[in-house]
Amino acid sequence: MERTATATTRLGADFGRLWSAVSLSGVGDGVTQIGANLLAVSITRNPIAVSGLMIAQITPFLVFGLPSGALVDRLDRRRLMTIATVVRIAVLGTVSAAVATDYASLPLLYITFFVVGCAGLVFDNASTTAIPGLVALTQLERANGRLQATRSVTEQVLARPLGVALFGITAWTPFLVDTVGLVVVAILAGTLPATVDRRDPSGTRQHLTAAVVVGARWLWRNSLVRTLTLTVGLSNIGLGAIFSLLVLIARERLGVGNTGYAVLLLAAALGGVCGGLAAPRIIAALGPGTTLRVGLLIEMASYVGMALTHNAVVAMAILIPFSIHLSVFTTIGSSLRQTLVPPELLGRVHGAYRLVGATGLFLGAAIGGLLASQFGLTAPFWMGLSCAVAFTLAAWRKLNNHTITAARTAADKSRADRTGQRRQSGVN
Repeated sequence: MERTATATTRLGADFGRLWSAVSLSGVGDGVTQIGANLLAVSITRNPIAVSGLMIAQITPFLVFGLPSGALVDRLDRRRLMTIATVVRIAVLGTVSAAVATDYASLPLLYITFFVVGCAGLVFDNASTTAIPGLVALTQLERANGRLQATRSVTEQVLARPLGVALFGITAWTPFLVDTVGLVVVAILAGTLPATVDRRDPSGTRQHLTAAVVVGARWLWRNSLVRTLTLTVGLSNIGLGAIFSLLVLIARERLGVGNTGYAVLLLAAALGGVCGGLAAPRIIAALGPGTTLRVGLLIEMASYVGMALTHNAVVAMAILIPFSIHLSVFTTIGSSLRQTLVPPELLGRVHGAYRLVGATGLFLGAAIGGLLASQFGLTAPFWMGLSCAVAFTLAAWRKLNNHTITAARTAADKSRADRTGQRRQSGVN
């Protein structure tokens, strides 16, 4: 698959349609998540049961993350996005009807998040790996930064306060709104160009399991991508513990209700928006390696601050820079994978990366719920700090500007060599 985009300041109409589809999907995801969290808290205040919602969302990554990456590498990503969206429409439409008729229960929410999570995983993998085929290499950080900012706006700034408001109307309204929005997403996804690389370096069609192994092996052997992946996995243990219980932390530790919870989410969202939009400039000023290092220090400081405060305003002030760091870190990681990974392996490597990240979230949500039930709602913050210290010490030497520049240079040379070989084969 040859990239048709050229080095330009414009990201192009194809990226615009992808951006629109991801934006609407993000609004629906955020609305549904808030609606489900509030519904769960109305059913129970048990920390383990509430954190089970995040576990249900993460489980698809554990059981389907690697196979979904292989599917994305060998099938039409446009079609996969469309089919995944149709599945989400069917499930969420059914759930909205069930909640409206008073059949709401935690098992229903767990099952819903698992099925929708599997479909959403395919959608996210396909949309992320499609980007290098829609924009020029020089525009990857800009495109990824815009998507990160958009996700923060849609899933949190717009969707989460909207989810609180819609839940206040009726408990089933958030699920219905998500269902309607996904119909538009399916239409937009169907208009995208086919973005699948069907070439196999071996010249043969690999079995799905063998294809998965190839992608996972490539990730493990590339020291920079491996370091970033393991760093995200450890970081997500802390994030999973905190955000799976944030609705309880807001109510019982910070002393705010639904509106205060929405404001906390809004603060985190504003940080994500600022981080996504400012990421290209921050990276250009500091370099990717230095930017990552500064972010790791911010993450450690954020856990300490959140563990020590009972004030919602202080918590908001901490969440903003914390979310800026998370957004910038994600932008750098996405751009590096899209630059360093061979196109025919991108889906599988991205799937393996998401598996490690999801494992961290799963462990964080599970352990965080147990710690909170035994030692109180401060315990998850200290666990997050411990993880942050561990991955900062482990990754500090590898995450520097020189290493990242050298890796990109090697990837550019390899890409040029492959392109030359293809052209020579075509001539011969």
